[in-house]
Amino acid sequence: MASGFFALLDDIATLMDDVAAMSKITAKKTAGILGDDLAVNAEKASGFMSKREIPVLWAISKGSMINKLIILPIAFLLSYLLPSAIIVALVLGGLYLAYEGAEKIYEVFVPHHDEEHQTLNKEMTEADILALEKERVKAAIVTDFILSVEIIIIALGAVAAEPLSIQIPVVSLIALIATVGVYGIVAMIVRMDEFGLKLINLNEQENSFSDYVGRFLVGALPWVIKSLSVIGTIALLLVAGGIFVHNIHFFHDLLPQLPDIVKEFLVGLGVGFVVLLLVMAVKKIIGLFKKK
Repeated sequence: MASGFFALLDDIATLMDDVAAMSKITAKKTAGILGDDLAVNAEKASGFMSKREIPVLWAISKGSMINKLIILPIAFLLSYLLPSAIIVALVLGGLYLAYEGAEKIYEVFVPHHDEEHQTLNKEMTEADILALEKERVKAAIVTDFILSVEIIIIALGAVAAEPLSIQIPVVSLIALIATVGVYGIVAMIVRMDEFGLKLINLNEQENSFSDYVGRFLVGALPWVIKSLSVIGTIALLLVAGGIFVHNIHFFHDLLPQLPDIVKEFLVGLGVGFVVLLLVMAVKKIIGLFKKK
């Protein structure tokens, strides 16, 4: 009886060692997409009033966790029953990400009416602010869902040859890191100015070390937020381009002389603008029918 118990413990220890080893390998393979996920979500989570930043981040984090709980069992099931469906879902998600990235670039260079900016300039009631926040949180969760699919599929691919007893804990661990780790860092970024103010008020001494650090953090935040907007857009196009290049032979064989990162960006940008033009054409046609 005792020998059987210790044999079970030995099996559990071996399994945990295998999970730890595969988790390290999988984390390396998903490091790039996790970095993209951080940039995109930090950009999505910025721009709220100071007192609303943490509640908004918490709402997005909960949505992100629900996304993972939905995606994980479906990914395991499809990977076992219908592996080709994973690729289809991945490409559809890539089309959305490419469209979102191209739309951001289009809005920078082409004059347009920014309804959200106009709304923010108006006198807004608390109900209006909460409604606007709800829309932005919903958009952030949708983007997180697509990025989560990409992360989970890459992680699943890294352990595809392993038994289910390894696949489930490894991929689930990566999914947890993608939520807790990413949004923890995002929270630190968006609260950087608050931390800076606390450092400035830490003591009554003027021009102390804490004052210099605090002023640097407060002054750096606007630049960090602006940078994240640019980085987030580039990340969207890189993730989308990576999906197309790695899963569609035409794009994989296109422009072989270019470095992978350049090719993925150009492919993501090109596909994104094609989808953007199609969406704009459909909207215009729908608008003409509504006028009639």
